[in-house]
Formats: sequence, C-alpha cells, structure tokens
Amino acid sequence: MQGFACANFFALLGGVGLIEGVCPTGKTPYLNIMSEIKNFLTISDRLACAGQPDELQLAEIAARGFQVVINLGLSDGKYALPNEADSVTGLGLSYFHIPVLFDNPRIAEWESFRSVMDQQQVKKVFVHCAANYRATAFTGLYLFAKSELTREELHSFISQVWQPDAVWLRFIDEALKYIAECRG
Repeated sequence: MQGFACANFFALLGGVGLIEGVCPTGKTPYLNIMSEIKNFLTISDRLACAGQPDELQLAEIAARGFQVVINLGLSDGKYALPNEADSVTGLGLSYFHIPVLFDNPRIAEWESFRSVMDQQQVKKVFVHCAANYRATAFTGLYLFAKSELTREELHSFISQVWQPDAVWLRFIDEALKYIAECRG
C-alpha cells in the first residue's frame, strides 16, 4: 500500500521526481518508472526504445521530454494499450502507428518507419512495440542506414534485447540489402 501511495503522489506531480530514490514518506523506495518498461533502452539523449508502456509510463515519457512516440505493435494485440493514440496525443506528444506483424515484417513497414524517423530528427523519440523486439530491429536498422552503427554493432544492438528467429534474421538481411541498394 505504501508503494501505491508513493506512485500516486508522484503521478499527481505530473511525473516530477519519477527517478530512483525514496518516497517522500521515507519508508519505501520507489522505482524508476522508465526502467519498469519491458526491455527499455536509452540509445541517445533523443532516442529510446522499449516494450509496451502503460499509462503511467506514457506520462513519464512525456515528463522526460519525449516529443514523439512511434508504436510498431498491433493496436489489437495482446499487449496493446487501449486508445494509445489518444493517450499519447493527450499528453501533447506526436503519435505514429506503424503496425508490424511479428511473423511477417516487411520492408515497406521499415521504409515507413525510416521516413517518420527522418522527419523527427530534431525531436526526442520513443519507439516501442510489445517487447522491444520489432523496435530494436527497426531502430537498429535505422541507425545502420544513417551510418551510426556497423553491421556488427547492429547485431549486438539487437541481441542485447533478443535473439531474432529465422523470420527476423531473413528480414534483417533483406533490409540490409535494401539499405545498401538505396545507398547505391
């Protein structure tokens, strides 16, 4: 109950102070809300990716200065947040939904993602899906396309969260070929 009271206290503050520390009562430590998002990764001061955040975590994302949320998950999926678009835009953030079927990722979806990311270059962006599998793959490929990661670094980046199956290994290989063709 004490942890719940502390969480409510900080939620009432609009996310202020939601970092590691002690609840104002001094009795129960509270958690870093961001680290509670499944497979959360900070990539840079303007880019992070993770699994599906809940409503409180979305509020913290906004409080931390993120300006854009890109959702690669399905809106009707098991882990989807109902009315996520409304929740995100209600917090004053831009929202982009590029649904990617986990068992059938397509280059067209990655190209849509690349286009959205290119339009957000000066903004702070949070990319997510259900478990940060699609998000790490798409974000890693984007960083590779921008020459911010080598091929080896791309695979290391993804593997810090998950080990892609045959479908995703094939997709990543196809995307790397596509990126090489685009670089011409």
